Amino acid sequence: MSPASVTVTLPDGSQKQTAAGTPIGDFVRDAIGPGLAKAAVLAKANGAVVDLSRTLDVDTRLEIFTTRTPEALDTIRHDAAHIVADAVQRLFPGTQVTIGPTIENGFYYDFDRGTPFSADELAQIEVEANRIVAADLPFHRAEVSPAEATALFTGKGEKFKVEIIEDIVGKGAEVLTLYRHGDWVDFCEGPHGPSTGRVGVIKILSSSAAYWRGDHRNKTLQRIYGTAFFDKKGLDAWLKQREEAEKRDHRRLGKELDLFHFHPVSPGATFWTPKGTAIYTVLSTYMRRLALANGYVEIKTPLLYNKALWEMSGHWGKYKENMFLVEDSEAKAAGDPDPHQISLKPMNCPSHHLYYGFRKQSYRDLPLRLHSQDVLHRNEAAGSLGGLTRVRQFAQDDAHIYCREDQIADEVKRFVTLLDHVYGAVGLTYAAKFATRPPQRIGDDAMWDRAEASLQAALDGLGLAYELKPGDGAFYGPKIDFDVSDSIGRKWQLGTIQLDYAAPERFDLTYVGEDGKPHRPVVLHRAIYGSFERFIAILIEHFAGAFPVWLAPVQVAVVTVTSRVNDHARTVVDRLAAAGVRVVFDDGNGTMQAKVREASLQKIPYTLVLGDKEVAADQVSVRTFGADQQKMETMSFEAFAQRVAGEARFP
Repeated sequence: MSPASVTVTLPDGSQKQTAAGTPIGDFVRDAIGPGLAKAAVLAKANGAVVDLSRTLDVDTRLEIFTTRTPEALDTIRHDAAHIVADAVQRLFPGTQVTIGPTIENGFYYDFDRGTPFSADELAQIEVEANRIVAADLPFHRAEVSPAEATALFTGKGEKFKVEIIEDIVGKGAEVLTLYRHGDWVDFCEGPHGPSTGRVGVIKILSSSAAYWRGDHRNKTLQRIYGTAFFDKKGLDAWLKQREEAEKRDHRRLGKELDLFHFHPVSPGATFWTPKGTAIYTVLSTYMRRLALANGYVEIKTPLLYNKALWEMSGHWGKYKENMFLVEDSEAKAAGDPDPHQISLKPMNCPSHHLYYGFRKQSYRDLPLRLHSQDVLHRNEAAGSLGGLTRVRQFAQDDAHIYCREDQIADEVKRFVTLLDHVYGAVGLTYAAKFATRPPQRIGDDAMWDRAEASLQAALDGLGLAYELKPGDGAFYGPKIDFDVSDSIGRKWQLGTIQLDYAAPERFDLTYVGEDGKPHRPVVLHRAIYGSFERFIAILIEHFAGAFPVWLAPVQVAVVTVTSRVNDHARTVVDRLAAAGVRVVFDDGNGTMQAKVREASLQKIPYTLVLGDKEVAADQVSVRTFGADQQKMETMSFEAFAQRVAGEARFP
């Protein structure tokens, strides 16, 4: 009797039959072709990402991830973490392993050993790890009981693994998964690639101390950071980009250009210098003008709220640990066991919903576009803080659009047009991702059909290419996210527009329709910068600190050949400042050459050199940043003032 068959549906809609129990890898090789099988790393079967060794036991919608897909690259970096841990224990017997997750652009693994890893030891680990890659050892998955897993790792003396297993079992797990390559085994949920050879090449990057479970009260471990690529070409390209990124690191440039500071008494909160404040203010004013020109109204709402708001929004139960709580003295006096019932707001959405409800809204009032740039606070883990990209205090170019369902497509088009203008103004290209209904969601399929159709119609109407992300929408509605690419090819997730059907229900938001009856509006959450802090960090690195004139914190530096013309120089500064130009005058005792060099180091767009000849003719000698520093352009003051004023205008 022949085995039962199952139907496999491929992404293009075609279907193939195969015997039940066939491993996915074998199916790909035999039913599709050896070329795809060779490039395959893992699969998505009925929405779940799985190993190629998993079997096809039921009718399956199947997608294969190859060496060209981001999911596959992340998987081989997970593989590489296992391989590095194996290499460490081969080279340094007695070292205990803990956890080894993937992170952006790589992975890390934490080890318990007496001393930090030296540079020579890290080099040895890299060599040994790549030997394991070359051995092309298959990854084998096994399901075991918690008792079996505990016995295995207890026998190996791996107390950290045992502790992890105990925690997972305490949460109700009844089956655990192990992954083995060669003689080395790790407790892991997976998935993994077919073999160590699929990894390609591993590069050890650095090491540092780390606390077990991120808690300073726990044991100090040794962390190894690394990355992996499918081939050396990919690794070399990334290393070159990394080298360029280090030159552009906003934390280094922020110090060199005197833009911002941090202090341990206020971790994760930025001290903006006058120059940094200038950039912040320009971006704030720019977005404010664009918002007002596009039909938004700006509002300001309180920073502190009691828990009643967060209970209404749902954040008190799900987001409380990420909020900064303030003690309510009256609750404390009343003997409340949990008097911390007031919070700094971590987002603007709930306060905007309250504002919407202050007056009776009509269909004629919609769309209502509310814009805020209020300060927000989120209790980010101390270990995750890093420069401007992850902070505790920040502001967003935040807006919420309250509209009818039939207005969604037009509002999304309007938003994307605005986003395109802003990103174009700073030279950032972008790609859109359209995320649709997740498995866990509110509302019926008819509602989601309408919502997704509206977003798709907007994208199609704009002729905007996008990547479809099935199942990645928010529980309250579909969304479009925007990834920007900077000048060295790095991608950053920034802008977003999200449909929200839940908030109008939670906050009982209504409008009076043409029929005189109450109806629910739809809420569109949207942002372009994201947070000002992160956006500025990206721009610093994108421009390598050399901002265009309109955004530069100092647009013109004035230096003199001789102190005899200092009074005239001050007149030039005053005339430029009166025209709105951000200008400085270096009247120090240094030489003219030294002052010009300092202006160049500060990446100031224009440096004006004034001597007796320039004073007599009311001219300026202009050095342009980035141009041949041996050449100067002489022109009338008025001609230069017109030039810089034109370049200083908002794009």
